Amino acid sequence: MIEQLLKEMPLLKDYKEFKKINKGFSSDEKYLISLKNSEEKYMLRFFPICQFEDREKEFTILKTVETYTNKAIKACEIGKIQNHGYLITTYIDGNDVEEELLVLTEREQYQLGFEAGQELLNLHKIQAPKYIEPWYARKTLKHKKYVEAYLACPIKIDQVEKILQFIDNHMLLMENRPNIFQHDDYHPSNLITQEGKFKGIIDFGRYDWGDPIHEFLKIGIFTRNISVPFSIGQIKGYFNGEEPNDEFWTLYSLYLAMCVFSTIVWTLKTIPEEMDNMRNRINIFLDDHQYFKNVKPSWYK
Repeated sequence: MIEQLLKEMPLLKDYKEFKKINKGFSSDEKYLISLKNSEEKYMLRFFPICQFEDREKEFTILKTVETYTNKAIKACEIGKIQNHGYLITTYIDGNDVEEELLVLTEREQYQLGFEAGQELLNLHKIQAPKYIEPWYARKTLKHKKYVEAYLACPIKIDQVEKILQFIDNHMLLMENRPNIFQHDDYHPSNLITQEGKFKGIIDFGRYDWGDPIHEFLKIGIFTRNISVPFSIGQIKGYFNGEEPNDEFWTLYSLYLAMCVFSTIVWTLKTIPEEMDNMRNRINIFLDDHQYFKNVKPSWYK
């Protein structure tokens, strides 16, 4: 079937070979496409036709991203074919950063993180459209719904009252925070490197708008477990080598605390088989902060 579909796509009709990609949690059907007489490679994604409007917005966002950084996948084509939607982007050669970190020195890990932080700052220059509601209103509503869903579910976290109290004490910090572009899944599995150099950013499908500090909670959940030097480097790179201020750490901790509830609810609904893994991740960052007695995590030194 895929062979016939490729022949109907002008950009890919002269394909040489294709390879199905199964990595990741996305429900998209993904293929890496190589062309005849060209070194260019493309990523082809098929998605349900009901998602087409949202994917058109993603396509437009990718076009905008191109004007702020040259280290991200580029949107090439979007369309409909045989009751499916499809999106074609460029493909960035290399390994995902998570794999590469295993063979790098701590200094190289830090430097790679520093470059990742600089590129994240470039993404955060993109302002939200005027019709996007203020961050505080959207985030507080989402949080309320997640807490309600958590309280109704069978999974429970220790000392949850402390976590909720910390959130309640700091919610107002979200008022008047910037409304900017969020990749919203910025961690080593969605970053590409080659020979220790930062090559690019992939997987923009979960993008959102809001406080740029919210982007860093992925460090607490995922990245610090892979590489502390990379995590520190990403923060330092974002702040041009300077130390982040107390407001950063308080907001960072606030968003981590809030994600206790969203992570449990999302995992139970989407990938329940990963619940033990996710609970372990939550317990690690709760220990990092002594259940938010400290806003700066113990690994940041």
